Amino acid sequence: MSVALGNTNKPVSEFDVQSLLKSPTITIRDTYCRGSCRHQSAEECTTTAQLVFPYRGVYVRHVGHDQAVGEANQVLFFHAFEGYRISHPVPGGDASLTLVISEPMLRELAPAAFLRDTATLSFRQQRLRIDARTQALVALLRHSLRQKIAEPLEAETLALTLVRRALGPRTSHAAGATLGRQRLVDRVKLVLASDLARRWTLAEIAAEVRGSPVYLTQVFQQVEGLPLYRYQLRLRLARALDLLAHYDDLTDLSLELGFSSHSHFSAAFREVYGRSPSEFRQSALHR
Repeated sequence: MSVALGNTNKPVSEFDVQSLLKSPTITIRDTYCRGSCRHQSAEECTTTAQLVFPYRGVYVRHVGHDQAVGEANQVLFFHAFEGYRISHPVPGGDASLTLVISEPMLRELAPAAFLRDTATLSFRQQRLRIDARTQALVALLRHSLRQKIAEPLEAETLALTLVRRALGPRTSHAAGATLGRQRLVDRVKLVLASDLARRWTLAEIAAEVRGSPVYLTQVFQQVEGLPLYRYQLRLRLARALDLLAHYDDLTDLSLELGFSSHSHFSAAFREVYGRSPSEFRQSALHR
């Protein structure tokens, strides 16, 4: 997945980019990438600092020897003129909501501890894990702009709320572990993303990544700050946020995502997002 609209060596046909909002301080784009190349792309860069919220599919962003898995539990930071490569180990493509915030405003929003001490704005981390309410804000902002429900002032306000929450010390999580442990967790994420509806067992995941089930659960909790099963649930529910606009029958959606019933899906959705799927759809699509 590439979000850069600056320099890129990939063919234009690889992307579908829709501009949702452009104001003097905030630009919002919805970007879909077909993800046809499994291996690392040629080096790319963007000419602006960008906050990228993946909401569908998965990809890996490589910066030097570092990497970050882009999926719906994360926000990724793209820095101006910093070279990166993208790979798609899991087929199916991906989509992200990209926010470009003016640098003075972004410096005001971001906690100082998250920023490098450099003249050009850049973050210390490649990514942060976001909480469930931040996921819901991503979906609410995207759906309301695509449906042309939100006025520019409302969309700008929602976008700033989204950034504050995504960067909030209490609502985000920065991974802290050795490179080996982070790479193990990255492999687990790719396994989960390969089939969101599958009812994985711990033994099956451990076999896929060739690790001990006990060690795997400990490492995942340390790196992501969430139990593995909660992380998988967040991925499935984030996909529900993406698809709600396309389903009249929520029972069909719940079964497609691997839930045992509509009631199971609705209860999990309400527990995580604070409202039922139908209530969220009403607020995002039919105000």
